[in-house]
Amino acid sequence: MYENNFHNKRYKHTLEFLQKHISREESILDLGVDNPFAKIMREQGYFVENTSGEDLDVDFQTVQNSKAEVITAFEIFEHMLAPFNILREIKANKIVASIPMRLWFSTAYRSKTDPWDRHYHEFEDWQFDWLLEKSGWTIKDSAKWTNPTKKIGFRPLLRRFTMRYYIVYAERN
Repeated sequence: MYENNFHNKRYKHTLEFLQKHISREESILDLGVDNPFAKIMREQGYFVENTSGEDLDVDFQTVQNSKAEVITAFEIFEHMLAPFNILREIKANKIVASIPMRLWFSTAYRSKTDPWDRHYHEFEDWQFDWLLEKSGWTIKDSAKWTNPTKKIGFRPLLRRFTMRYYIVYAERN
């Protein structure tokens, strides 16, 4: 069901959280290009459309024109300079969004090969909550989980008990 072992835990938790809050009858606009998790959602019976790679910091047209009842945003807001703006433009009344949390023992992620694959924001849970609340959303549920690795060392040890992912279900105020 899941693409590879690295993402298994994250995909499992994300799918369980989505299924808890969103019915298969509700249409979804997933922020970001088509991806492995969008494929998993479709395999589970969800109707999912994706944005097409536009710069969501400045181009809100897809979100503004969408008739989707739910927006999903899985690990996308940390890549944006100003996620507040797109959050304000969403017409849907429900959102399920997840972020990788800021790790006190590691710097923000930045790919050495892909200029788009970098984290401008790495949020603490309260910061992400505040962003959602300030942009017009009421948080109804949230969850966190760790992301342990099988590597040896100080950081891999810390990853065993430090929360890495945060997911939120919110509704429009």
